[in-house]
Amino acid sequence: MQFGGQTPINLTAGLAAAGVPIWGTPPDSIDLAEDRERFGAFLRELNIEHPQWGTATSLREARAVAASVGYPVLVRPSYVLGGRAMEIAYDDQSLERFLKRANAVAPQGPVLIDQFIEDAVEVDVDALADSDRVVVAGVMQHIEEAGIHSGDSACVLPPYKVSQYHLSIIRDYSERLGKALKVRGLMNVQFAIKDDVVFVIEVNPRASRTVPFVSKATGHPIARLAAQVQAGKSLAELGFTAMPSVDGFFVKEVVLPFKKFPGVDTLLGPEMRSTGEVMGHAARFGHAFAKAQMAAGVPLPTDGTVLLTVNDFDKGAILKIARELHRMDFKLLATSGTAEWIKRIGLPVNVARKVDEGGHHIAEMVAAGEIDLIINTPLGQTAYDDSRAMRAAAVLHDVPLLTTLSAAQAAVNGIRALRANNLQVRSLQQHYA
Repeated sequence: MQFGGQTPINLTAGLAAAGVPIWGTPPDSIDLAEDRERFGAFLRELNIEHPQWGTATSLREARAVAASVGYPVLVRPSYVLGGRAMEIAYDDQSLERFLKRANAVAPQGPVLIDQFIEDAVEVDVDALADSDRVVVAGVMQHIEEAGIHSGDSACVLPPYKVSQYHLSIIRDYSERLGKALKVRGLMNVQFAIKDDVVFVIEVNPRASRTVPFVSKATGHPIARLAAQVQAGKSLAELGFTAMPSVDGFFVKEVVLPFKKFPGVDTLLGPEMRSTGEVMGHAARFGHAFAKAQMAAGVPLPTDGTVLLTVNDFDKGAILKIARELHRMDFKLLATSGTAEWIKRIGLPVNVARKVDEGGHHIAEMVAAGEIDLIINTPLGQTAYDDSRAMRAAAVLHDVPLLTTLSAAQAAVNGIRALRANNLQVRSLQQHYA
């Protein structure tokens, strides 16, 4: 049941009830990981931190859960593919709207309402287990913040901004979860790190879409090993008993289809949008990130004009990025609030008009080729709505658009690396030889 994503997971209980032998992880363990009520109790037994959550079958129940958990909340139906109908609700009105959509997609099950941890670092782990031993195959740090579907998030292996302290907690939680769930084969665990707390978001007792990426980055055939474990071999017999080391950095970037759908909002969220993935590898993170952006069709500029428009919480942190871009001779453009902060540290910056301010506004400047890179970190529903036209223009005209400070810093590293050294290319076969 492990190698077909969510579809076979949903079929497991029915097949087991019909007497079909299930290889690998037991059906009850799969249900335990998928059933939110059981999984929540399971995490509490193991004393593992997790976001607060609740389930609802009516609007009244949903409002009560949201009031208890606190907005913003992640609304999602049970047992769905690709984060379908998942939404982040910031108030009662959006909660009611999203609840109707979730019920239409999955009328048979309750709707899950999770505490949404804004501005957190998300980490994905793929692990192999043989009932007795759990070995982490790869730890990937998402470059987008938590709340972006893992299938839409750029990520880097090994993590470049996660402390050893947090990594040790992540490995410990992964091992404890794998053993307690009696996983036999592959397992994927998603974590969020916020204010020094490591939260478990979910456990998928199956192969995830990142397994091919981890296999290429580590040089180990993870899916093949998992199949042999399911067929009865131990990890010790297969010689896979410790987390593989990684030479250099591997960056996974997604390919998005927005250009083919004019008018569709390009903002990423909990519902998966990507239609493909690419990978960049280099000894340094900056070069690996730059290669991945090239492969995805949105290469980073090495000169030109950068637009900065960030939320109030990010205004202090954007100054370092603005200074670095200025030193590389980029012209700085910013919306009025962000521009005020940049002027305080003596950097030259021109003020750009938001779309609703009229005149020659940001979307028109993008269309005219006057902007080469956009760094935009909206916060809250109003900010997301305000920047919709700008994001659509960026996609239409192939202007790189970064919506988190971590992605912006990654881009700065990539631009600096591109300006310092020419890129070199080699195959994975040459790399492992």
